Amino acid sequence: MELRKQMTNKEKRQYYKERSFERLGETRINNMGSVMTIIDYKNYNNVTVEFENGYITKTIYGNFVRGSVKNPYDKTTYGVGYIGEGKYKATVKGKATKEYAVWSSMFERCYSLKYQQREPTYKGCKICDKWMNFQEFGKWFSENYYEIIGQKMHIDKDILIKGNKTYSPLTCVFVPQDINKLFTKADSIRNNLPIGVYLWQFKNRKTCYTAQCRDGKIQKRLGYFNTSHKAFLAYKKYKEELIKETANKYRGRIPEKLYNAMMNYEVSEED
Repeated sequence: MELRKQMTNKEKRQYYKERSFERLGETRINNMGSVMTIIDYKNYNNVTVEFENGYITKTIYGNFVRGSVKNPYDKTTYGVGYIGEGKYKATVKGKATKEYAVWSSMFERCYSLKYQQREPTYKGCKICDKWMNFQEFGKWFSENYYEIIGQKMHIDKDILIKGNKTYSPLTCVFVPQDINKLFTKADSIRNNLPIGVYLWQFKNRKTCYTAQCRDGKIQKRLGYFNTSHKAFLAYKKYKEELIKETANKYRGRIPEKLYNAMMNYEVSEED
């Protein structure tokens, strides 16, 4: 530092020119493990870096040394998802955008073991390759998201295609909360019985089966039966009618493909 203070302006220009040649081509690894190389060095505050995947950005030399230069193709979301290049932003003024909140929640369901321990129905779920890029999901979101007054909207992957485990443009649709609740499963309390069926014990210790179905905020008991299959048939009839009734209630406000899927939905014992 003292030596540079004693230099003439011409000597300083020569010094920094030599340093720029030294740093040109310098390679380091950023904090996500991506290899980056300086392809243009004007001065400490004006450095151009290229990553192995071809992404080019400007930064300062200090960030390059620290490894804090960001590559939008780094897999920052559960080790598989990345932001990509495009107009869709993860945050605006420090707050997550709607599309990013939905996108990141999908990754949590599919790739967080902690989440799947709490919600085991998501075990085995995955996200299609296209949606690993947030920009691709953002485009789909902007074309398909809608709102209904008084309803929280949810992304659903298995109403259009029953039993589907993959989030993708062909399998997903936004649904209001009233519809989403109709298809919520409670596997943790099934005890290997058909969906909607529970073992019931009377005061005299005699046992039978009962069918129950949630209708809004009310849990309706549909009767008592001597076999689990008969109890299931009662549940199936009531549930399918409830799904159709709800579909008609929201017709014209939900996508036609969602309406059609609900009208044709068949409840099975394994649901």
